[in-house]
Amino acid sequence: MGKLIARIFSDYENCPFLPHEFPELEAPADFYRGKKKGELWILEDQRAEAPFPVAGSIAITPTYEPKRFELFKIYLAHEFRGQGLSQFMLNTALDHARAQYASEVMLWTDTRFHAGHRFYEKAGFKRVAGIRQLHDAAETFEYGYRRTLKADKDQ
Repeated sequence: MGKLIARIFSDYENCPFLPHEFPELEAPADFYRGKKKGELWILEDQRAEAPFPVAGSIAITPTYEPKRFELFKIYLAHEFRGQGLSQFMLNTALDHARAQYASEVMLWTDTRFHAGHRFYEKAGFKRVAGIRQLHDAAETFEYGYRRTLKADKDQ
């Protein structure tokens, strides 16, 4: 996952990938499935010539607030975009949250990731007021997004 994230970050000015800022990537399944009691999905690039085996990722975990889940590590390699895979991964995560009786899903995203913002908004997420600062090497600021979930998948 680290190589995928580094490739995506390289598209943005002053957005370095520093492994020490992502300790959860040392054992991502243990972190998201174990410690956070959530789920993690990895989209594999199975082409023989693939330089990186991880093509995409998404994780979802419950929050401390009842019936609210949070999305993490929503990434898709450039060469796989525009094929519906991001929507497939998001739907998989939202279905997982619904199965856990979630009524709301939230996420945080870098203010520079404009394509991601468009994707989230198209998928029914609404930006919440305010921003948060991560105090990391890139001096990242993030927007929060929320989406209400209903029991049916058509929502």
